[in-house]
Formats: sequence, structure tokens, C-alpha cells
Amino acid sequence: MADPPRIGLTGGIASGKSTVADMFADLGAVVIDTDVIAREVVMPGEPALDEIVAAFGNDIVDDAGMLKRGDLREIVFSNEAARKRLEAIIHPRIRSAAIQRAEAANGPYQLIVVPLLFESPLKEAVDRVLVVDCTEETQIRRLMARDAASETEARQMLAAQASRAERLSIADDVISNDKSVANTRQQVIALHEIYLSLA
Repeated sequence: MADPPRIGLTGGIASGKSTVADMFADLGAVVIDTDVIAREVVMPGEPALDEIVAAFGNDIVDDAGMLKRGDLREIVFSNEAARKRLEAIIHPRIRSAAIQRAEAANGPYQLIVVPLLFESPLKEAVDRVLVVDCTEETQIRRLMARDAASETEARQMLAAQASRAERLSIADDVISNDKSVANTRQQVIALHEIYLSLA
């Protein structure tokens, strides 16, 4: 039997990827979220955490040995070399775990949620790319509300990722997430039918 089609779901920060992924899950799609995997691979006792401490210092973990994700985010968002160093540690592990989970799961099709798909080697492991898209103004507004970020901080977060144009350049499918939840759900249902037909 052929493997289930793998759809790489991506989008900029605060574009609504999780909302869209949850809608697909409600329709019965298998969803593999690399953000969840990213948290797992840096838990205490995991080799990636040891490498991160070696690269960024002991202050990057708290007294319980847990990674201070906020502190690390501040370092890598303002320093491209540091970000590339971190990605070299965690990206191969995330890719390996995501593919293992995809191979173990079944379903008519699989949605692999990869926020940084444009920059990720996982791009080669998916059959189609679905981009959740919205304007940069919408992203900034949501980031300021969600993370209590300043506009400057929000713009730095956007600048650290692939641009909207770069993401759209690799898209096979696009969901516009600037309007109502109902409008987004309609687009998800339509794509769900297309993905079922590919199975």
C-alpha cells in the first residue's frame, strides 16, 4: 500500500497554524506537530539539551534543569549566528522524530506542522506544502496581543523567519487566515476533501 500523502503545514509566526491544524484534526486528519517535538527533544536528559547548554551556557536552564525557552528565544531572535547554531542542534532531531511518527501513523493523509518549513530539511519529506497566510499587520497585532510583545519585538520575530513571499513561493495550497474563523474552516473543509482524494 502506498504511504499516506504528507502535507507540510507552515506559516509565519501568529498566522494561525495551530488553529488550522486543530480544524484538520477535527476532520480526522493525522496531525504531527513539530513544535511539540521541539519541546520534547530539549527535555532534561535529552542529548540536545546537553548540546544547547554547551553552546549557550548553564544560565540557559533553570534550577530544575528545564530549558529557559524565553531566554533562549531572546538570544536567537537577535543573533543570526546563535539561531543557526541552535537550529543545527535541534532541526535534525526534529526531522528524524517527525518522520518516525509519520511512518508509525496511518490515516488517509498526514499533516506535518512545521513553522519554519521554508528553511527546514523536512521540506523534502512532504508531498505538498500548505501555507497558512495572513498580512504582516495581522501577525504583528496578534503577536502583541498573544505574547505582550512590543511592535519592535514583533517585527524582530517576523524578520527572523522566511518572508511571506518566500513561504508563498513553495506553497501548493494556501489558506487565507485574515477573516473569520468560519471562513477559515470553509477553506479547511475544501482542502480536506482534496487531500482525501489524493489518498
